[in-house]
Amino acid sequence: MDIHRSRFVAYPSSAINALSFSRSSDKNYTDPRPALKLALGRANGDIEIWSADKGDWVQESVFPGGSKRSVDALAWIQEPDDTDYEGHTILGQLRLFSIGSTAAVTEWDLTTGKELRSSTGNFSEVWCFAAQPRWRPTKASREDEFRGQNLVAGTGDGTLAILSTEDNDLVFKRFLARGGNRKTRCMSVTWKDRDTVVAGFTDSTIRIYDARNGSLLRNLSLGAGVPGAPRDTLVWKVRCLPNGDIVSGDSNGQLKFWDGRTYTLSQSVHGHDSDCLDLVSSTDGTTVFSGGMDGRIAVYKLGGKEGEKRRWAKTSHRRMHEGDIKAMAVYDSKHMSVVLSGGLDTTPFVIPLRNFNKENHRRLPGLPQNPVLASCPQQRMLVSWAESEISIWRMYKQSPERVPVPEDTRKLLTRIQIDSKEAITSVAISPDASLLAVSTVDSVKLFHLSSVEDDREDRLRVRKIAAPEAMAENGARLITFSPNGKWLAAVTPQSEVCLARVEDGSDKPTFLDANVELERQTRKVTIQTGLKKYERTINRIAFSPDSAVLVASDLSGYLDSWVLEGHYDSTAPAMDTATKSSSGSDKGTDSDDDSDSDDEDETTIFYGQHWTDNPSGNLLPKLDSAPLVLSFQSLSPAQQDEPTTNGNPGVHPTRNNPHPHSHALPSTKSPLFIVTSHHQVYTFDVLTGRLTDWSRRNPTSVLPAEFQTIKDRAMGVVWDVNDARARAWLYGANWVGMLDLSQNYEPSSVLDEALEDGEDDISAQHTPSKKRKRRESNKWGKLAEQRKKAKGMGGAGDKAASGETKGVVDEIRRIEDGKAIELTNGTSHEQDLDDEEALDDAVGPLRRGNDDAEVDTNGGADGALAVTSTGRRKWWCTYRYRPILGMVAMGEKTPDADDEQPEAVLVERPLWDLPQLQELGK
Repeated sequence: MDIHRSRFVAYPSSAINALSFSRSSDKNYTDPRPALKLALGRANGDIEIWSADKGDWVQESVFPGGSKRSVDALAWIQEPDDTDYEGHTILGQLRLFSIGSTAAVTEWDLTTGKELRSSTGNFSEVWCFAAQPRWRPTKASREDEFRGQNLVAGTGDGTLAILSTEDNDLVFKRFLARGGNRKTRCMSVTWKDRDTVVAGFTDSTIRIYDARNGSLLRNLSLGAGVPGAPRDTLVWKVRCLPNGDIVSGDSNGQLKFWDGRTYTLSQSVHGHDSDCLDLVSSTDGTTVFSGGMDGRIAVYKLGGKEGEKRRWAKTSHRRMHEGDIKAMAVYDSKHMSVVLSGGLDTTPFVIPLRNFNKENHRRLPGLPQNPVLASCPQQRMLVSWAESEISIWRMYKQSPERVPVPEDTRKLLTRIQIDSKEAITSVAISPDASLLAVSTVDSVKLFHLSSVEDDREDRLRVRKIAAPEAMAENGARLITFSPNGKWLAAVTPQSEVCLARVEDGSDKPTFLDANVELERQTRKVTIQTGLKKYERTINRIAFSPDSAVLVASDLSGYLDSWVLEGHYDSTAPAMDTATKSSSGSDKGTDSDDDSDSDDEDETTIFYGQHWTDNPSGNLLPKLDSAPLVLSFQSLSPAQQDEPTTNGNPGVHPTRNNPHPHSHALPSTKSPLFIVTSHHQVYTFDVLTGRLTDWSRRNPTSVLPAEFQTIKDRAMGVVWDVNDARARAWLYGANWVGMLDLSQNYEPSSVLDEALEDGEDDISAQHTPSKKRKRRESNKWGKLAEQRKKAKGMGGAGDKAASGETKGVVDEIRRIEDGKAIELTNGTSHEQDLDDEEALDDAVGPLRRGNDDAEVDTNGGADGALAVTSTGRRKWWCTYRYRPILGMVAMGEKTPDADDEQPEAVLVERPLWDLPQLQELGK
């Protein structure tokens, strides 16, 4: 694989402003429990929904932001549970709310990713809000008592408002407190219990209100600020511990602990050298984490025993982020105990809570799980998009002699600015680069691309063309062209699949008027998750190489598939309709009772072909988790040369059947390749609804140990297929790996696996290299097993190495010219580079070139790496690229050149290239 390493593609990663788990623990929850989800809000208005099932952190979906939109805080609530007529519990549905520097609280439709409703009142912009704790039955509970969860919002003028969520609505209910004359801003708010609200303000005070009648219970003053600080102290965050005590974090960097019964100050602890912006606590209330503007995470423990006077002490602090830590969230249960933090550096961190100092922290990918890249290999075009802008590049063939790779190996052909308030959700380019499709949640736009005949400059002309009306108005979350360029598939925000046909024989590409809406199978709900239709959200879609099979996957792991019946016939009408009765047979019928059929019984036929459900689609099993990679294996040169059927012989119109068409099923031979959220690998024969022979012989448990221990989830695949191999080049945020699907993997030791690599063509004189290979493989196998055993159990990183200490002694200061200079223990990309070197030293022959491998490397920042082997390597992996925005195929392979290496463009977006971090450095 010849990889073009690229860092010139701009992607404006946005700061993390908000984090919120759908529940903070499993305490007081009984089965069935709602699904655990993490909502992450960014400064550009994006909301990301993450899953952490089995400790595998995956970005499931993104609700795109828009122009002049931001997310400053997020909150989940759950509707009250109900019971059916048999007495079984019906789980209450989860609802998600946000605020964003406006005078409104917005609820989001989890199914479509669009705004569902918003509530405003006679108050200024909302600065903070919080959800009421869930109702739990007590002895004092009344039958008519409200059992839902209302919201309280704090505004810029100091007003506190109660918003009702009753009857699945969101409306203003009443004011809890009106702003004073001093216009003190409410910075933070939380619920002490279902009847008590605690709010922090900009005038050095914390106020406690009775939510039932709006009376002020107590006014707590933070006292004088630290020397040199402003007179008024900002109360950035207030939290309530399980025992009722109150914790506050302020602009002096201090944490103050208040007695929840007497409302008096119990203790003050200095936590940060600058403002303390957020804090969270464990379920038992004995551990508190705080984050500040200094980028540090500080940990506080409650010492002493029950019944004694207990004191809080700061036990550790560590700088993990570059810049402000703007948001934190906690989930503390038996099987997973973690703290999430995020801020200006755009990447969330997972920090162990219960196993703090026993497990390492972990950095989650800060870039989209679904790559924001597309390519046209035939025309050597690379397409990238972000927010409302699209960039199209031409990637020229680079010469191995030119090191480092110069800038003239690429050219920016054009930039397209979309006239829409909504951000772009998906972009697709046709195989011949004549069409570009762009989608947002409320529209689909099409553009005609044509090269300008100019000897002096490589240019591209862009013209907007009309999109099919229904598709253009509905918008789409995913969009893609078929490999033959004749079909455009779009997944609407409601997860409906629509198809549009490109008209043949037109100088200017146009689409036929009619759309085809494909029906999905009805699935029976087996497990309640509290998310209704969200888990049926389509997250991936793929065409087969012959463009005759279409497959869509959803977040629950189901697969829907459709096939294109009949053969292409250029002499047939471009578009025709047939009723269900006439489409059911080609031989005609003696009855015309169905002549008055409804539109639902009509089938739209395009050039003698029509889409229908896959006859074996119901045989495809439900996967263990949502697919992250969904792709058909590319055709080998021999398969591409196989003849195809032209037209539909033997199909003729009759008086009783004026619209005949063929029902011949396609003969797709490419298996469907899937990698799920839990990194389970499957290949399916879609037309039979069965696992392929290779997949039955090679379950994930026998795949290389290193692949099974990779933490960052797969993002995509690039194919390298010929008559001798079928290589799937997978990649994630920090790794690139190869699996050869033409070979079998044995559940034997890694040593045996390594010895098989390249043995076929090695003669007896290579025995010494085999011995060296055996020693290196044995070393690699032991390291792989050690990584497996070191896997943490708390949902964060691996177990900390024996003897490794991480306490308050993680800060070293050197005195120069009478000033203290802080020496950190390595953060951000510096730690990543250290990890990379350590990994490269430990990988052994499966990742490094050896005696039976030829290595071709073009150095430099934009260099390329290609590794080929005279033997048949089964597996290869590297961690030298990070963080990866995406990898796409590039260049058209010559049919007669079997030994020619395929090309791919790999786009990196290093953290130190972020504009906000560069400004911070200044």
